[in-house]
Amino acid sequence: MNKRPKQLDSSFVPAVIKYMSKVNTWAYRKTGGRIGGTWRVGAGLRKPVPTLLLEHTGRKSGKQFTVPLLYLRDDADIVVVASQGGLPKNPQWYYNLVAQPDTTVQVGKDRIPVHARLADDAERDRLWPKLLELYADFDNYQSWTERRIPVFVLVPRTP
Repeated sequence: MNKRPKQLDSSFVPAVIKYMSKVNTWAYRKTGGRIGGTWRVGAGLRKPVPTLLLEHTGRKSGKQFTVPLLYLRDDADIVVVASQGGLPKNPQWYYNLVAQPDTTVQVGKDRIPVHARLADDAERDRLWPKLLELYADFDNYQSWTERRIPVFVLVPRTP
């Protein structure tokens, strides 16, 4: 296991991520993904990665939340990764999706109703190399944590 860079564990980092996520979401919605629709940080600098907006409902609060995430197309399905930059715990949206898997994503201007399910071990093993090809930093994130980073498959559903 590689050691997670100490500067990423600063209490300042989550605040910056939360703020940038809100800015990205606002810009994405206003422009239909023209701004904020591509991730250009880390490995994404060399190879930009498509971004979507995932809506999720707080399992305790019932509030609606939206988070920008990198995604991979797998035929008709959409694949997202609950990496949270290799932190020891899963992101909050992970728990919200497990509790309420029927949700909506926005890809560009399109809003797509989806049903989220966790990839089983065999499916994750099939998808992981494709995800690393999409965004090589997922490999770093996995090396920084003891948890097996979850992969969700978002299956389009009729509204």
